[in-house]
This record gives sequence, structure tokens and C-alpha cells, in this order.
Amino acid sequence: MRIALLATALAATTALATPALAQDQDPSFTGPRAEIIGGWDRVADGQTGHHGSDGVTYGGAAGYDFKLGGSAILGFEGEVTGSTNKETTTSVVVANDSLRLKSGRDLYVGGRIGFLAGPRALIYAKGGYTNAKLETRYVNGATTVNSSENASGWRAGAGAEYALSHNVYLKGEYRYSNYDRINGPSATTHIDVDRHQVVGGLGVRF
Repeated sequence: MRIALLATALAATTALATPALAQDQDPSFTGPRAEIIGGWDRVADGQTGHHGSDGVTYGGAAGYDFKLGGSAILGFEGEVTGSTNKETTTSVVVANDSLRLKSGRDLYVGGRIGFLAGPRALIYAKGGYTNAKLETRYVNGATTVNSSENASGWRAGAGAEYALSHNVYLKGEYRYSNYDRINGPSATTHIDVDRHQVVGGLGVRF
């Protein structure tokens, strides 16, 4: 009798656990999500590709994903990041002066489309609008001039997500951004600045 009761209890426990396990093994990749990201950041002259500098980008993003049918996923996202990227040049105008260009906060909003490459893997491409703050500091003897401008441009990239559980995932992503104008208080200045980033992230779906 005791063996029969134990067998019945085990069968009931297995029956209850199986749907939860199946749910954990088959994430939907849909719904709201939030993540932290960090990685390599390079900013360079868009015309020559030279005079570049490297740093670390860091920040967070949030988005929402829909299933289009079959294995296709459509999503929208926004991101806020900072960067340690900066470059200093000396003797720019006169001997022994210095000019420092630093990347400030970067705002991004866009969309992505992808497909399920397996029960736990999503591969996607993305694109959208980016706005980065460029901070400059010019020093000539006892004189220091600081300025900050907003550069507007576009971003395109590709990446992959891997679900660790039903609602926790890892991601890896490459993205390219090009900034083509600075929106000043009285005029728009055209520029050509390239940005390459390789980032990783840890996210949660709700």
C-alpha cells in the first residue's frame, strides 16, 4: 500500500512539473523586456576611418517583442548608454594647446526583426535613430573652453539572444552608427562620424 501511495504521489508530482519544465524550456521571446549592456566602443572619422579612439560603452535598454507567426519576431526598443571613449590632441591651433573630444550619453530608438534559430535562440537584425552627445574641451594656457553638442544619425546592427530560462536571456550584438549632423542652437552642421560597437547583455522578460 505504501509503495502504491508513493508511486501515485510521484506520478502526480511529475504531471505537475512537466508543464512548468516545458514552459521553462520553450521561451516565447515575446512581451516586455529590460536589459543591461556593455562592451567595446570605437569612434572614428567617417571619411578616412582614421583618427579613431576606443573605449567602453555601458547602459541599459528596454523593449517589447511580438510574434509575427511561425518563427518570426518583431520588436521595438529604446536604449540609453554612456561611454569612456575620448581622444586628446595637442598643438591644434597653437603650440602646447590641447583639444579633447569625449563621447557623452547616447540615446537610441528603433526596431528589430528576427527568427527563432531553435527553442532557445533568436537571431535578429535591427535599425533606428541615434542621438549622441559630443563633449569638447579646449585648453590654451589658463583659458579653458567647454562645449557640448548633440549629433544625430542612424544605427544598424545584428545580434543573437540565448534564453537561459523562460524569462532570463543573454545577448551578443554588433552595431554600426553614423552621425551626419550636429544640431546647434542656431544652425545645423554636417559631419561624418562612424561608430562601431560590440556589446553583450543580460536581460529579463516580464
